[in-house]
Amino acid sequence: MSNVSISTNKLAIGYRPTSGSSVKGREVVVQSDLSFSLYEGEMVCMLGPNGCGKSTLLRTLAGLQPPLGGESKVESRKSKVESQKAIALVLTERLSLENTTVHDVVAMGRYPYTSFLGGLTDEDEAIIAQSLQQVGFDQPVGRSFFNAHSDGEKQRILIAKALAQQTPIILLDEPTAHLDLPHRILVLRLLRQLAHEQGKTILISTHELDLALALSDRILLMSPKAQGVQLDTAENLKKADAFTSAFGMDIFNPLG
Repeated sequence: MSNVSISTNKLAIGYRPTSGSSVKGREVVVQSDLSFSLYEGEMVCMLGPNGCGKSTLLRTLAGLQPPLGGESKVESRKSKVESQKAIALVLTERLSLENTTVHDVVAMGRYPYTSFLGGLTDEDEAIIAQSLQQVGFDQPVGRSFFNAHSDGEKQRILIAKALAQQTPIILLDEPTAHLDLPHRILVLRLLRQLAHEQGKTILISTHELDLALALSDRILLMSPKAQGVQLDTAENLKKADAFTSAFGMDIFNPLG
């Protein structure tokens, strides 16, 4: 078994009202008692119905919001550095960046490595170009403006930014949501290749059931109503009828 990259122990995730917030009341627990480990060199797809906490879990693992209980730890040997060099995160929020080129967006992924003045080296520029190429763009696109691209193209550019960050862990929230079928396959194949060939840990929240079952090493299956997660191979989860329990229906036989 490969080295543990991320581990959680009785992790509780959700939201608590911030100071000055108009929201009153107690904290909202979305999921609790989550204990699992992710390993270097594997791509895990996270599946589950809407509202079960997939995005909340990604944000918590990335450190964007604090856990409500328990703990999550980055264990990877390669990530005993500041968080920006350990975890790259790609969210689904639509960004609008006026007067910002594609090159400059992807270059943001190199900021943890640049000098105090933020200058890019020849190596940085090569990594930026390679990252764009990996998600299906040729070199001239870097000079175009980010806002001139479609939602699907913007999503691929943000994935390129995560690749340019060169972290051992990449967390992605529905990275194929705005992509057509060829680019959905391209992106997921690329992420699987990065996991297997470069030893990265890739965790993807997705609704692409067919592609997740075909390409992921394991499935992190999240159930609604704070009923926890199961992490196993697709085959074992099918045998345990876990998908029916999580989704409340037989998703493999929708007409039955």
